[in-house]
Amino acid sequence: MSVIEVTGLTKKFGSLVAVDHLDFEVWRGEVFGLLGPNGAGKTTTIRMLACLISPSEGSARVNGQDIVEEPLKVRETVGILTENPCLYERLTAYENLDFFAEAYGVTDPLEKRERIRELFDFFGLWERRNEKVASFSRGMKQKLAIARALVHRPPILFLDEPTAGLDPESSKEIRDLIERLSRKEKCTILLCTHRLEDAEKLANRVMIINKGRNIATGSPEQLSERITGQPVVEVKLVKLNRKVLNAVKNLSQALKVESFKDKILITVENPKSATPEIVKGIVYAGGEILTVKTLRPSLEEAYLKLVKGESS
Repeated sequence: MSVIEVTGLTKKFGSLVAVDHLDFEVWRGEVFGLLGPNGAGKTTTIRMLACLISPSEGSARVNGQDIVEEPLKVRETVGILTENPCLYERLTAYENLDFFAEAYGVTDPLEKRERIRELFDFFGLWERRNEKVASFSRGMKQKLAIARALVHRPPILFLDEPTAGLDPESSKEIRDLIERLSRKEKCTILLCTHRLEDAEKLANRVMIINKGRNIATGSPEQLSERITGQPVVEVKLVKLNRKVLNAVKNLSQALKVESFKDKILITVENPKSATPEIVKGIVYAGGEILTVKTLRPSLEEAYLKLVKGESS
């Protein structure tokens, strides 16, 4: 079931078309990645869906609410992390969450206190709750900013470049937290990023956009398959001999077979059904298998090829 439905969404700033007639859906409970180079229109798309700016053309519904006709209702059901954490640095971490909880309408003292404690525990910040945010590292501020966006239990979360400017260790911490959020909070997450590692590790599906247009949409695996055609199964052996090679070539699912010193590359249509047949054929022929894996290009390779093709 889709919780975000976008049709012909367009945003113009004078003669500049920042977002150009986007169409897509985001399904309940998934992490959906908006991936593209700087200036592709990702942040503008997020801001329209969060009702921070209005579209020039087109329409969108977020959790059943129209972003033009019912912006206040949309804002009540989403949490948003912008590129700038937007925290009050002179206040403590607890005071920040307390303030934003009130702003989001979480006014019952017991409910608010329990929710703030729950979020501090989840993000590992309880021991630092009484420290001023100005003393926090960039990674800690990002954690607190995501907690702020979740304080009112929104079913939809917009994250705009959540790992931007972080060191590798902090970036991994934020990715791990987002993955846990998807499972524990059951949030639908729209993740805007230009970092391929974030999209590849977190997103169920990705939409690659460039110059405000949708280039491709699908899972990271589907996008990888688009640039390679049929997948390849790689089998490494203790020793490759003619008997094993012939056995593989005679398999019904082996469309193409390439041999090297100690490995075989087999082009197939469906790796899931072909791999057991390949393994069985090699073992029956006396082959000793070391490793078996399906070779696919990374999302990075697919992304670069698709964006380059669009730009050329």
